[in-house]
Amino acid sequence: MLDRLRTWYGRRLPDHVILPPVAPAPAPAAGPGVAWPSARIALAEQLWGEGFLLPGGAEEVLRLARPLGLSAASTLLLLEAGIGGPAHRIAAELGVWVAGFEADADLAALAATRGRTAGLARRAAVSRWNPAAPAFGRRRCHHALLIEPLRHGPAGSVLASAARAVRADGQIALVDLAATEALDAADPDVAAWLRLERRAGLPETEATITAVLADLGYDVRVAEDISARHATLAMRGWRERLDGLDKQRETPAGMALLVAEAELWLRRLRLLRRGRLRLVRWLAVGSAGGSG
Repeated sequence: MLDRLRTWYGRRLPDHVILPPVAPAPAPAAGPGVAWPSARIALAEQLWGEGFLLPGGAEEVLRLARPLGLSAASTLLLLEAGIGGPAHRIAAELGVWVAGFEADADLAALAATRGRTAGLARRAAVSRWNPAAPAFGRRRCHHALLIEPLRHGPAGSVLASAARAVRADGQIALVDLAATEALDAADPDVAAWLRLERRAGLPETEATITAVLADLGYDVRVAEDISARHATLAMRGWRERLDGLDKQRETPAGMALLVAEAELWLRRLRLLRRGRLRLVRWLAVGSAGGSG
């Protein structure tokens, strides 16, 4: 893995860094703290910014939210809310009321705690949602921003539940991974990526997800491949973090965590680079005659 980091990032790690053996990432498991222990949350915030778990941080979240035309007079359904950074920043910058939901119980609890500390517990509330039975209320929100929610379940059930929470003429902005070919879960590269990302199943195709939105009564105005931007933002975060290795000594546990997280991102970016996956941004507009 050390050689792969050197090759991928085009730099040499400091000589003092000695990596301990790193066990393969465990398969998904239930229970608190499994997917997001505090040390991993801290690393994610070093990579993407305080409060954020994905590349681009606040800048990228606001870029995704602004086309919805949000204001203090509107309410936004937000999936996945992570540790609260997206909900808090959108509410603070755009004035909108945010109904945030996060599938991971530990992340949802941390987001709620941070919201209370920041005085945003009401304007940018974050609660847990159950992917096995998603329910976000009925017609509560003017619009929705969905950030990779399909890792938890099929587009049909997740998007239908989100659509029921949005007013009939509202907009849905969805960002998620889509397969460009029929992926095989037995393929070693795909299997390793699924395990590391703790996905519930293989991603669906862009055409399938677009068709689900259409069946729900939405006119898909945008279906944009943002894979290149995503990869650039991810690489920027990792380069900055690896540059920091020259300035501080990492503990063996810290380096093990760093390598495990890098492995996850290397797997994702490799599938994107090879064109087997795409990160797609959909913008869909509903109508009063839509289903749900």
